Parts: sequence; C-alpha cells; structure tokens
Amino acid sequence: MVALRKELEIPLWGGSNNSNYCSWVGVQCNSNLSMVEKLDLSHREIQGNATLISELKALKWLDLSYNNFQGPIPPAFGNLTELQFLDLSLNNFGSSIPPELGKLKNLRSLNLSNNDLVSKIPDELQNLEKLQGLQISGNKLNGSIPSWIGNFTNLRVFAAYENELSGKIPNNLGSVSNLQLLNLHSNQLEGPIPESIFSSGKLEVLVLTMNKLIGNLPVSVGNCKGLSNLRIGNNRLIGSIPSSIGNISSLTYFEADYNHLSGEVVREFARCSNLTLLNLASNGFTGTIPSELGELTNLQELILSGNSLIGDIPKSLLRCKNLSKLDLSNNRFNGTIPKELCSTPRLQFLLLSQNSLRGEIPHEIGNCVKLLELQMGNNYLTGNIPPEIGQIKNLQIALNLSFNHLHGSLPSELGKLDKLVSLDISNNQLSGNIPSTLKGMLSLIEVNFSNNLLTGQVPIFGPFQKSPNSSFSGNKGLCGDPLGISCASSFGSDRIYHHRVSYKIILAVIGSGLAVFITVTVVVLLFMMREKQEKAAKAEGTPEEKTADPALIIAGNVFVENLKQAIDFDAVVKATLKESNKLNCGTFSSTYKAVMPSGLILSVKRLNSIDRTVINHQNKMIRELERLGKLCHDHLMRPVGFVIYEDVALLLHNYLPNGTLAQRLHDSTTKAEFDPDWPTRLSIAIGVAEGLAFLHNVAIVHLDISTGNILLDSNFKPLLGEIEISKLLDPSRGTASISAVAGSFGYIPPEYAYTMQVTAPGNVYSYGVVLLEILTTRLPVDESFGEGLDLVKWVHTAPARGDTPEQILDARLSTVSFAWRKQMLAVLKVALLCTDTTPAKRPKMKKVVELLQEVK
Repeated sequence: MVALRKELEIPLWGGSNNSNYCSWVGVQCNSNLSMVEKLDLSHREIQGNATLISELKALKWLDLSYNNFQGPIPPAFGNLTELQFLDLSLNNFGSSIPPELGKLKNLRSLNLSNNDLVSKIPDELQNLEKLQGLQISGNKLNGSIPSWIGNFTNLRVFAAYENELSGKIPNNLGSVSNLQLLNLHSNQLEGPIPESIFSSGKLEVLVLTMNKLIGNLPVSVGNCKGLSNLRIGNNRLIGSIPSSIGNISSLTYFEADYNHLSGEVVREFARCSNLTLLNLASNGFTGTIPSELGELTNLQELILSGNSLIGDIPKSLLRCKNLSKLDLSNNRFNGTIPKELCSTPRLQFLLLSQNSLRGEIPHEIGNCVKLLELQMGNNYLTGNIPPEIGQIKNLQIALNLSFNHLHGSLPSELGKLDKLVSLDISNNQLSGNIPSTLKGMLSLIEVNFSNNLLTGQVPIFGPFQKSPNSSFSGNKGLCGDPLGISCASSFGSDRIYHHRVSYKIILAVIGSGLAVFITVTVVVLLFMMREKQEKAAKAEGTPEEKTADPALIIAGNVFVENLKQAIDFDAVVKATLKESNKLNCGTFSSTYKAVMPSGLILSVKRLNSIDRTVINHQNKMIRELERLGKLCHDHLMRPVGFVIYEDVALLLHNYLPNGTLAQRLHDSTTKAEFDPDWPTRLSIAIGVAEGLAFLHNVAIVHLDISTGNILLDSNFKPLLGEIEISKLLDPSRGTASISAVAGSFGYIPPEYAYTMQVTAPGNVYSYGVVLLEILTTRLPVDESFGEGLDLVKWVHTAPARGDTPEQILDARLSTVSFAWRKQMLAVLKVALLCTDTTPAKRPKMKKVVELLQEVK
C-alpha cells in the first residue's frame, strides 16, 4: 500500500507517517486487519499506473472512478479473482476492454463508462455469470451487442449508450434475466425492439433513443407494470401505440418523438396517472387530442408538435394544473384559442404556431404570467394584439405572432416585456407607429416588424438600430436608419401628401406651443409641491421609507466582520425600492446599487420566485447563505450578507463598478470605455474556469453560467456571480421553474431538453459558450448566424461552410500578433471540446483550467 501511494502520487494518503493502511481513507480490511478487501479512490483526480493494485489479492471492491487514469485498463486486474465490484468509469482509459476481465468469476458489477475504449465487447466477458450490472456507456465501442448478454440470469442493469454499436438488439435480451434498466441510446442499432425485453415484466427504465430501430412498439410493453421511463424517440418506428400502454400505471416519462408512428393518440394514456412527460412530436398521428388526457393531473409537458392532429384545443387539458409546456405546433388544429387557457397556473411554454387556429387572441392571455415563450405564428388569427400580453413579465425566449391576420396598432404595453429576447410580429396588417415605449424591452436581440402597414420612424433604440433592413421591410410608411430611408426625405418626396398634411403641421406647431406652456406650468407646480413634500418628509418619512420599516425586517446578517458597522439594513431595503437604483435584471434576480450612510457602496440582489423559500425554508436558506459566505476563492462573487423582510430576500455583495463581461463584450457604450484586449480576455477566461472548477470540487453545480453573470472588479479580475442560486432555488420544492433553472437563453446545453437536469458537464457546455463569446465577440444567439444556428452551431459548422478559423475569431485581436493568434486558436480548441454535443466527451473543469494555463 505504501508503494501504491508512491506510484499513484497520492499526497499524504493516510498521513505522512501512518503505516496502518487499514485506517487510511477509502481502505477497508478484513477482520484480521491485514488484507485489503475494499479500495475506494474515486474523485481523487489521480493518475499513473494502476497495475500495482492487482497485487491486492483479497480485494472485493475496487472504485477508481472520476480520476485521470490513461492508457489501457491493466490486464492484471483479471487476477483479482475475489473482486465483486469494479468501477473504472469517468477516466481516460483507452484501447480495448481487456479480455482478462472475463476471469473475474465473482464479479457482480462492472462499470467502464465514460472512457475512451474502442473495439468490440470481448466474448470473454460471457464468463461473468454472476453479473448484475454492466455499464459501458460513453465510449467508442463498435460491433454488435453479443447475444450472450441475454444469458446473464442475474442481469438487472445494462447500459451501453453513446457508443458506436450496430446490428440488432439480441432477441433473447431480458428473456431469462430480471432486467430492470436497459439504456442503449445514441448508437447505430437496427432492427425491431425485441419483445423479450418485456417478457419478465420487471423492466423499469427503457431508453433506446437515437438509433435506427424499425417496426412497432410491442404490445407486450404493457406487461411491465413498473416501467417508469420509456424513451424510443429518434428512430424509424412505425404503427400505432398499443393500447396496452394504459396498463403501465407507474409510467412517468414517455417519449416517442421523431419516428413514423401513426394512428390516433391513444386515450389509454389517461390511465397512466403518474405521467409527467408525453412527447409524440414529429410523427404521423391523426385525429383529435383525447379529452381524457385532462385526467393526467401530474402532467408537466405535453408535446404533440409535427403531426396531423385536427379539431379544437381540448378545454379538458386545462385541468392539468401542473402543465408547464404545451406544444401543439405544426399540426392542423382549426378551432379557437380557449379563453380559459391560462387557468393552468404553471404554464411556461405555449407553442401553437403553424396551425389553422382562428378567431382572436383572448385578452385572458395576460393571465399566463409565468410564460417564458409564446409562439402563435402561422395561423389565421384576427383582431388586435391584446395589450394584456404586456402583463407576462417573465416572457423571455420569444413572442411570435407572425403570419396571421392581426390588425390595429401595436400596444404600448409590449414595452413592459423587459426580459424578452425575440419579438416577431411580421406578416400581419398592423398599422400605426412603432411605440417609443418599446425601448423598455431591454433584453431584445431579434426583432421582425416586416410586411405590415406600419408608419413613422423606427425607434432610435439599440435592438432596432442593429437589426437588418429585412426586419422592417414591407412597411411603406416606415423610415429610419435600419431602412436607409431618411424620414425627412420620405415625406418630402411625395408632394401631394405634403400638401394634404400641411394644415396638420400648422396645427401641430400651435399645439406644441400650447403643450410647452402647459408643461412648464405643470413642472413649476410640481416643484412647489415636491418642496412641500420634502419638508413634510423630514418629519414623517417618505412612503418608500415607511415601507422599509425596521420592524418588518425578519432576519439579516453580515458575514464580513469589518463591514458590520458599515452596513445599514434599512438603507439596503430602501435602495431596492427605487427603480433609479436598478442595475440589471436577470433570470433569477434583480440587482440594485445601494449607498450606505457610511459611504460604502453595495450591490444588492433581490431574488425572484423566492417567496415560498422564505416562508417555508427560511432557516435552511440562512444556513446556506452563511456557508456560502465562507467560501473562499478569488474568482467567486460570494455574499457579504443578507436581509429578509416580509417575503423578500436580499443578498448583499461588494459593488463592482466595471459591470459584467457581457457589457464589456457586447454593449457599445461600455466597450467604448474599455474593450478588453486578448491577454485580458484570456486571464478572464482562466479566472472563471478556476472559480467554476472550485465549485464543482465542493459539489456545487451552477445554474446560470453566462457572460452576464461574470462580474469584473476594478482590475478586471473576473468573479462568477449567482453562486447562491444553486442552493436557494430548489425546483423540487417549487421555488423556481425547472425551465428557468436551466440557465440563460443561448447557454443551455442540448441534453437539457432530454434530461431536464442541470449537471457539471452542462456547466462545462455553458462555459464553452462563454469562451466562444470571448474569442468571437459575438452574441450566443444572433440572426446573422442563419436559420436554426446559434453561436455554438455556427462555430462547429464552420469547416462545412469552408470558413477558416480567422473568419470566426475577432479579427481585431487575432491579427495583432502571431502570438495572440496562436493562443486564440488553442483556446478555440478548448471551446470546441467544452461544447461537444455528448456530455461525457466534455472535459472536467479542472482539466479545462490546465489546458488554458498551458495556452497562457
């Protein structure tokens, strides 16, 4: 054991002078305290030659997972004949699976997942007759699945997803075993789904997505009463869904999207009372939606897009009170939109585009206050755009009303949608001016007003001025910079029109004079009234100050000793009640600037969607904040304190005057002050990577990595913000929407749509997007990339387009010197690794730090 410690370079394993290896962490000896029976070296980030472990002849349990071992798996491990448990997952083991492992006759669990293993599954493994779990996912294994796997009578778990396996699924798989989990997604498997896998009736999880499977879903699927997860999407399956599906009372997830299934949506799904997700998108289903689906009280996502369904949207669906996503797009629905649609209180995604829906958009749409995305384009909707849409303050991803028959003017209330990223109202008959209030839409990236009857000047506001000509074309009365049409010349060019409106101009001038006079009078009166109010306020306090009554503060603490005297909780609360102090709004919080009576300036974060946490989990929240306040790392924005009053939680941070990385990269005003050069950008990238690696090391997964959450101190040192959110917003308790937790638009990893889980590999993907922003100075989502492309896809598909790296990188930096260009190309390789579509192939953050430090 001492030799092993030296070989694997494990510092101070068991203590510097402790020779009693049976007392070392991760070591367990037999009753005689001499022979090692269990060795757990997982999550140690160790590497080296592990062959020496094979000398521990009494070993029954060996766990080397989550390390950095490279090279072939030592064939000598086959000599550990007592071994019952072997876990080598999440390393960098390469070459093929050594056939010597077939000598481990007592082995019950073998996990080789997430390595770089190649070649076929060796036939020698068929000797592992006691095997209960075989996990070989996330490698590069090829060939077919051996038929002898079906002979393992004790097999409970078989996972071989994300490989290059081909051929058919063995006909006998599961026929003699008590198979509970079978996961083979993302391979190249062909042929039908064997009925044998359902014969025992013990199956609980079946995942076969992203293969080339054909044939029907067997009727025998109904035998598996305990089946909770059934995913067969992205294959070539045909036929209808068997009505026996209703026998599976435990069914929670059913996904069969992107197949060639047909027939009607079977009403027997209604008997699956635990169903949370039903996804039948992109098939050939016909008929209407069964009204019985309204009995699924636990249903959270209903995705029926890309079929040929007709009729009305059943009002019975509105009884699904937990429904968060309703996707009926790209069908043939021809009814009206129910006024009661927003009676489902948790609805976040409403996707009704590309149908034949008629009538008006109901004014009750404003009651869908939790919507993140609203898609109603390509229908036959008429009437005005309801101003109540402005009440949907959480609308973030998109509002699309294009290709309808909407008319009337644009409601000024749209300007209240300050989180909205994409607005498309093109191809309607909308008239009048584009309201100036739309400048309140601070998050807009994409706009499309084309092909309407709009008139007047395009607002002088960032997202509008940066938009291409096509966003406003087809409106004969519009003028302004994006169109290249001078508003003065556009009116002067039409002499007849000029004479027709001249009298209106005269009246306008007279009216303007009167307006100025009245305005001056009102302003003077207001100043006089304000002076009186200020005098009264000195004695009584302003309404805002009254709201911040100290008696209403429930709890508060300052974690930094030398700041306790400088922070006044009442002043903190008052600062967050003034809009003029607001710095920005994010997915989870709004941030305010707060100046203390002592002169100290704080950044105060007011949490969104936190009321239930404050009410039900206040003590836990305070403990988490205090623990996070003790986290010590140079690149983490840790809280210096907190205040809780009524049902509001405020987090206190040091104020950083240089703002966020997003502002420095994309905001023209901020960039003019300081546009970071390449060495500065590389230092920022490394700092963020180090902070994120530290979080992963202490088992914290960040929920919203983006350049908007990377703050810069006075020396432009980066600090990763919102680390508290991962501990304070718990989607399982309903304190935040699951979809919101996924992160900011453009940074969400592709597997999130499949797993609905925020993971460390998902963090790596989001960080990769940040790297690409640093390299390209491009936004994560931009219309210029082309239809269906974001920044990641745009970069990954560059070779296919014939683009060189120089056409991707920010030329202002890459052309400065050969050294800068070389470093940028090296960082680009790291970014491509981080944004790999397969989570298992992304490097760990600690490895990312090493790669970036090598670049520097």
